[in-house]
Amino acid sequence: LADGKVQSVHRKALLPTYDIFDEYRYFEPGNEFQVVGFGNKKIAITVCEDLWNVGSKQLYKDCPMAHLTKQDPDIIINISASPFTYDHDKERKIAFKENALKYKMPIVFVNHVGAQTELIFDGGSFQMSKNGDIVKQLKYFEEDLQIVDIKDELKQEKNEQESYNKTEKIYHALVLGIRDYFYKSGLGKAILGLSGGIDSAVTLVLAERALGKENVKAVLMPSKFSSDHSVFDAKQLVENLGCSHELIGIEEIAKAFDNSLKTQFEGTEFGLAEENMQARTRGVLLMAIANKFGHILLNTSNKSEAAVGYGTLYGDMAGGLSVLGDVYKTEVYELAKFINRDEEIIPVNILAKPPSAELRPNQKDTDSLPEYDILDKILYQYIELRKGPNEIIEQGYDKELVRKVLKLINTNEYKRFQTPPILRVSSKAFGMGRRMPITGKYLA
Repeated sequence: LADGKVQSVHRKALLPTYDIFDEYRYFEPGNEFQVVGFGNKKIAITVCEDLWNVGSKQLYKDCPMAHLTKQDPDIIINISASPFTYDHDKERKIAFKENALKYKMPIVFVNHVGAQTELIFDGGSFQMSKNGDIVKQLKYFEEDLQIVDIKDELKQEKNEQESYNKTEKIYHALVLGIRDYFYKSGLGKAILGLSGGIDSAVTLVLAERALGKENVKAVLMPSKFSSDHSVFDAKQLVENLGCSHELIGIEEIAKAFDNSLKTQFEGTEFGLAEENMQARTRGVLLMAIANKFGHILLNTSNKSEAAVGYGTLYGDMAGGLSVLGDVYKTEVYELAKFINRDEEIIPVNILAKPPSAELRPNQKDTDSLPEYDILDKILYQYIELRKGPNEIIEQGYDKELVRKVLKLINTNEYKRFQTPPILRVSSKAFGMGRRMPITGKYLA
């Protein structure tokens, strides 16, 4: 666009079809390549993946710059919607530096900022010199505008936001993801179940930061197995944030279910079915309030639980958006510490107490699962790094534990097929980027 008119049209040539990308299903690749003359400069315009055919494992036989360089451009502009993961910014700069050095040209990278359902785009546009140095860096996670002068490519600016650590990046990404999910969908208010545990506490804070305290409601639903300190901690958190909250005991509702099924369950002991009825009771109450008042229920399950199926379908797995579904349990604790970096927002007792679903007397997560610091490392090797069982065992992990964890992952795919969209912050999230069969004898 120039002088109020469309001067030329440039179509994306390299269409990715891997992980979250499925572009070849919907589009045809561009096959015409023409630089744009503007002033006394020639501009090579590329679109996102067009500059990613780099490294030792190139996916495409041809690339736009092979054609555009024959027309002697002075600068490369790459317009992009490059989705966020906590380590992707580093990968971007490596890829673009390779292009700058290869073609001996400065690059202006213009990236989308915002979120579309589960995908988050972190902005972070930049100007890069022909030597691969960052000359100008725009903000991450918010819209920004700067004028780029390619004559100034020897002046390098210090980028304070590059010092963001992994936890800070995830925090800002999740706040942006929640905010845009609601704003772009025309939604106003969120509701969630607040148990007094770490996951719902972190989710509540993120929602309050994204939507404002007046647009978030927490519902406390204690049962006869809920500890007094869980209720107290939950109340303390909503007071710290200033969010509205409701307290609805579920003991009588759970008893009604027990009485209704007394004949069918006669002669059996209290077990998983009764535990899950409590979780589903909470799900019914939350969805009823959401339905009545037009709220959206935020799901609070973390990635560790989603991976091994440690959750109840139509209970604590219900919701319109999964906030922490791509955040491992150990990472949730890091988020809580980050939130509390300047003052105690999340009560310290929530961080200190052992995780528990509180669906039976004295229950702890470790009754069913290994310690999260071990579990999460195995999950990361299998899910993000895609290592097989033997490769993981060779790293020193217990053989039986590895095989048990991997079986849990594989046999609980049916649950993940029924979860809400998960905000993506890692290189391999559950959902559109990891499509696995529900059934398969080899998986069990």
